[in-house]
Amino acid sequence: MKHYADIIIAPVITEKSIAARENGVYTFKVVKSATKTDIKKAIEEAFKVNVVSVNTLNTKSKRRRVGRYAGRTKTYKKAIVTLASGSSIDL
Repeated sequence: MKHYADIIIAPVITEKSIAARENGVYTFKVVKSATKTDIKKAIEEAFKVNVVSVNTLNTKSKRRRVGRYAGRTKTYKKAIVTLASGSSIDL
């Protein structure tokens, strides 16, 4: 198995993801090649919590402009992790 730092890139910090933390749901950016079982093992190893379920989605890139230069944002895989009741992650 890979080390958890090779799978988890960063937590996703948005208003929606922060509000979901009250229900024990956390969102992370992960490596595109990671499977749900890899993500579950990595979260459990990194934060010492029990994971109930893992949902994943591949985000699409968005158009962005900076002055006269147009481009696209990077695509990434997002993992939405639900923890067992009573468990929490201190980010």
